[in-house]
Amino acid sequence: MSNVTVKIPTPLRPITGGKSEVKMEGATVGEVLRKMDEQFKGFGERVLDEGKNVKRFINVFVNEDNIRDRKELETEVKNGDTISILPSIAGGV
Repeated sequence: MSNVTVKIPTPLRPITGGKSEVKMEGATVGEVLRKMDEQFKGFGERVLDEGKNVKRFINVFVNEDNIRDRKELETEVKNGDTISILPSIAGGV
């Protein structure tokens, strides 16, 4: 198990009690996100589609790497890694 920091975007902070960062343990991104949902009810449904994949309008990074370029939720994490959750921002004219 690795200790990682999960950076929480502003729209999800009401679920985490206003916290911008949370320390979690896990071996993979998926494990960490499932533990986040156990600790903060409703977190998973905002980030995961039926708990199986990251929603398409959410980007998740381990340090500087997008997990979509790696092993998705099976991306391994190690002690000291940072998982950043970034909702996509869309705009138009």
